[in-house]
Amino acid sequence: MIYVLRFFKFLTSLLLAALVAGVGVAATYAVKWGRELPDYRELDNLTRSLGAETRVYARDNTPLGSLIPRVGDQAISRTIVNLNEISPFMVAALIANEDRRFFEHYGLDPYGIGRQFQRLARGDNVQGGSTLTNQLIKNTLLLDEYQQARSPDRKFKEWMLSVQVERSFTKEEILQNYLNAIYWGDGGPVELYGIHSAALAYFGTTPKALTLAQSAYLTVLVPSPGRFYPNYQAVRPLMKTLMARMVEDGWITQAQMDAAWREKVQPRGWKITYDAQGNVLSARNVDPSQKELKAVTTTRAEHFVRQVEQELVRRFGREKVYGSGGLRVYTTLDPRVQTAVETASRETTYLPPGATLGATIINPYTGEVLGMIGQKLRGTEPPDAWNNAAQGQRQIGSTIKPLLYTTALSTGLTQAHREADRPITFPCTGCKNGVYAPQNFEGATTYRDMTIREALDRSLNLVTVRLADRIGLQTFFGKLRQLGLQTNDGTGLAAALGAVETTPVKMAAAYAPFVNGGLYRAPRYLTRVTTARGEVLYDAGSEPVRPARVWTPQIAWLGLDMIRGVVNDLTEPQGGLAGRAKFGEWPVAGKTGTSNGPKDLWFVGTTPLYTGAAWVGRQQGGDMPTYYYSGYVAAPIWRRMMELAHEGQAVRQFSEPPGIQYVDAPDAQFLPSVKVAVLDPSFRGAANTDVQEDAPPPVQYRETGYAPSQDPDTVLVSLDRVTNRLATEFTPPENIVQRRVEIEALPAYAPDPAPQPLKDETPDPAALKATRTPGNQAVPGGQAAP
Repeated sequence: MIYVLRFFKFLTSLLLAALVAGVGVAATYAVKWGRELPDYRELDNLTRSLGAETRVYARDNTPLGSLIPRVGDQAISRTIVNLNEISPFMVAALIANEDRRFFEHYGLDPYGIGRQFQRLARGDNVQGGSTLTNQLIKNTLLLDEYQQARSPDRKFKEWMLSVQVERSFTKEEILQNYLNAIYWGDGGPVELYGIHSAALAYFGTTPKALTLAQSAYLTVLVPSPGRFYPNYQAVRPLMKTLMARMVEDGWITQAQMDAAWREKVQPRGWKITYDAQGNVLSARNVDPSQKELKAVTTTRAEHFVRQVEQELVRRFGREKVYGSGGLRVYTTLDPRVQTAVETASRETTYLPPGATLGATIINPYTGEVLGMIGQKLRGTEPPDAWNNAAQGQRQIGSTIKPLLYTTALSTGLTQAHREADRPITFPCTGCKNGVYAPQNFEGATTYRDMTIREALDRSLNLVTVRLADRIGLQTFFGKLRQLGLQTNDGTGLAAALGAVETTPVKMAAAYAPFVNGGLYRAPRYLTRVTTARGEVLYDAGSEPVRPARVWTPQIAWLGLDMIRGVVNDLTEPQGGLAGRAKFGEWPVAGKTGTSNGPKDLWFVGTTPLYTGAAWVGRQQGGDMPTYYYSGYVAAPIWRRMMELAHEGQAVRQFSEPPGIQYVDAPDAQFLPSVKVAVLDPSFRGAANTDVQEDAPPPVQYRETGYAPSQDPDTVLVSLDRVTNRLATEFTPPENIVQRRVEIEALPAYAPDPAPQPLKDETPDPAALKATRTPGNQAVPGGQAAP
């Protein structure tokens, strides 16, 4: 008996020691795991940050759309919704299917854990048993660990966090976070997370509008959407079992279940037929892409918003754009101008077979892109993603010629300069027979010398290549690079005829110096960018980019005068190529362009208000019928979008700089009654910019920031940003900008003559120098700058 008692004492002591040791080991691991646990309080912030979107706005602050967040390189569609924005059927179905004792436990379900241990004891795979809270932790706070190899302590961390979350969050908050975080499958360009993206992708509706049958369908997809979505017949019995469980648990009535079973559920991409009792007769997955969601969600101007997205990533990096809680992006887009471009695209009917288009309008005085469309729009159909206005590199044909001719004028030539319109060849390595032999369009040749004014009007290639050869390709290529166009030196003289590839938006920017006084500004899409909290990341107003001077205002005006002639000098029967671009009383200047084939049809032009470009061609390239001409196809598109964009605007004229004279066209027999612009030799500021051997040095125009300067030769003035002249009492306040220019240059900024000129509109340079004192920035009218 004594030995038996001693044995029991020994056994009891052994068990107690083992228990203490076990508790000690468990405590050690618990302390270790506790130190490694993420902060459970970050749960709410994490789900919301993953749902944050970068929102994009037009210049009038109307929304354009949102950029979908990303995790790594994968776009994540996860729009956050509140619990009261979700159908009660959806909430009930989820609880009945995933965690029937959700409102009874505190994060851990003893019954579920017991079932898992039973499976382990039998050697089965562990499955089920996780509460909604466990799953929420797994998909948020422990997401990184669950994406790595399975570890023995991962489940215990999940349980510990679940208990902490249940103590700190209400059941409703846990449900809401779960419904916003759960994965619902592949949405094409994006991964579907949360009930909002699931409802939109699978049924094209909102979470609030989900029916009982739709809710049951989405719920049974939760454990394995990738396996069940392609097999509707396998989903159907699971839906019935789930709804029977909902009836059993009191969430719905039997009558509601019967009605839901007879509902003809049609997930997007499926074609399903039912009998009267709700049984499936046939189910075909006809178009899985219907379930796909776009990585850029836009309410309008999709192509513009994509360009904004690229600009944001370039400036701030992908993490800032997609992973930092979202940005607020204010852009240059003018909704009225955008509507004009879209309307012109929709109304266009005269297109070559299989052709599409790209078009844009910019502000030539700021470089701001005001409107853009990258495809031919057809009714309400969404456009293809490819943006021909900003992505498509196309040969620009004869639209390059005004840039060449203006460069020639800057070397000292005039519009009366003559070149021969006769066949010519140039040595060419790699060309047929070792020579480059250009031809005029359709081989027409006049066999006479003609002025470059007439040659540009008629777009004659033989005169153009001779002119390019005269001024030198390096001179020409250097000017193209200043205008933001990339050149390929290997194209040789063919570049002068348009063997240069670029986009419509870049061509519009290259034409802007004609109207703004010779200044090049790269196209711009952004005006202001802030974080969701209001921190300013970029502000165009406080970070002005100095434009590059390409030509003096006088040379730019001569080039503008030439492309005004292209539109106005000749009628269509006389060979005029661009008359169809004219509209109303507005002055128009521009040039058509056609690449060999023809493959590309262009019109690029400007008014005093806007500069724009329109391109027509086939998406994948290739020749189009030869009877389609740019003047008949592209010019009317340009005219229509400009006509609509100018509606309601007071007609104004191009702003002519000083130093210009007009003479009769030297080809009076071909250009009767035409006056052409020439430089006034007595005006000092009219000197050329490229060749100035015998000419006095040109006036140097320069614009700086707003910081005070001690430079005694400059003055801060108020300019009209539209005319680039001194502002007057008639200048709208929104058009007034402050610029610093050299005092000697002030006469060139004189306002346009008025019927009753204002006195002292242009300050006397000598007087300004005499009255200038340090720290006092003189301005017109004798007022001190702020």
